[in-house]
Formats: sequence, C-alpha cells, structure tokens
Amino acid sequence: MSDPIRIAIAGALGRMGQAVEKVVRADPALALVARFDRPGAEGDGLVSAAEALDAAQVVIDFTTPAASVALTAQAAGKPVALVIGATGASDAERAAIAQAAARNPIVFAGNYSLGVNLLMGLVAQAARALPADLFDIEVFEAHHRHKVDAPSGTAFMLGEAAARGRGVRLSQVERRARDGITGARPSGEIGFSVVRGGGIVGEHSVIFAGEEEILTLSHSGRDRGLFARGAVAAARWVADKPPGLYDMQDVLGMKDA
Repeated sequence: MSDPIRIAIAGALGRMGQAVEKVVRADPALALVARFDRPGAEGDGLVSAAEALDAAQVVIDFTTPAASVALTAQAAGKPVALVIGATGASDAERAAIAQAAARNPIVFAGNYSLGVNLLMGLVAQAARALPADLFDIEVFEAHHRHKVDAPSGTAFMLGEAAARGRGVRLSQVERRARDGITGARPSGEIGFSVVRGGGIVGEHSVIFAGEEEILTLSHSGRDRGLFARGAVAAARWVADKPPGLYDMQDVLGMKDA
C-alpha cells in the first residue's frame, strides 16, 4: 500500500479552504500535513507558507490571484505541485502562473466541477452548430454576495468555450455589461450577465437565443463540497506529474476524448 499523498491547504480559514479540509480528512489516500492562511492570520495549527511547502507534495490554494502568484514564487525549487482555484486573475497574473508551471506542476482552473467541465464541451459544440447570425449567446452567472470578482472565472471559461466553437477570440466579441442606450445587439456578440446575492453557491447558464427558439445549457452548484472534491481529485492526479500547466480537462482526460 502506497503512502498517503501529503496535502497542504492555503487559505485554510476561508470558506473553500474549510470545505477542502473536510474532503481531505475524509480520504484515507491523503494526509493533511499543513494549513496556512494570509500572513498574520491566527488559528489552531496554522503554519507559514514556507513550512507548508516543505511538508507537502501538493498545495491546494483557493485564495486570491495575487496570493497564488506569490505562492508559485515561493514554490520554485521545491518538489511540490499546486492546485490553484483563485478566480479573477489579470493577464499578468495568469502569465506569472504559466511561467511558474515550467518549474512546478500546476493545475489552474476557474472551476473544479465535473459538471461544469462537461458543460464547456457542450457549449463549444452548440456554438459550432448554431450560426452566429441566427443565435445570440449570453452567459448568465449568479453567486453569493461575498464573491469579489465578476463575471466569474467559470463564466469566462464558458464564454471562451463558446468563442472557440465559433472560431473567434472572446476578447473580440465579448460584452461584459449593458447600461443605458446601448443600441441593437451586434451579430456574433457573446454577452455576460451577473447576479450577486445571498448564499448562492454557483449558477451558470449559456443561452443561445434565436428568433424562433431558445436553447439553454445550465449547471447548478448546490454545495461547496462539489468544488472541493474536484480540487482534491486534481491534487491526487497532479501529485506525480512533471512540471507543466494543467487544467480540469487534463485531470478528467477530456482533452484526448
């Protein structure tokens, strides 16, 4: 019987950090060896990021993009893999994480749900099949009142899947907000609509709106354990992988499907 995979949790005091801890502790193939949070945070058993990186084979990180970039810098030269779930990263932060993947294996995904990753494939297929001049695409997402970025990372993933299906770059056709007299909607636009409120875990829909029919593909998250279990699956997968930048499509074996 092989030894358990040694897991550390970044952002251990946060909502996702606590959800990940619960899943890790319940899995006999894993061992929780360290918990840490932002500098100066207080809590039972917390250690520094440096101590956690020395102790773990994989660090699961649901913090902020800036904190994730800093963590990748600290991980340089250490035999540790990272699972990063921070959303709202800038282009510069994404580039920094990609550069760090030359040194450490990193799974970086905007959503760790199996259902959402399957939804991405369906959205790309639908966008490929439904002509841009006949069907408008709108990505709708709703999350809890504490979420700080909008649209969500998952919404952008779905928008990118739709753009990929149509053979265009999302940056060329996206509309992130509408207010006032906006004029008629241009053909081929991919729009985003956002709700923040209450304790909504995560709702995502992609609407293909035609004049005579509407197709809606959607996913509903009911509990944060859903995302925590996906992140833990990613940690188990990446523990023995070489340096490189991976996502949940890699973890699920869907890129070769």
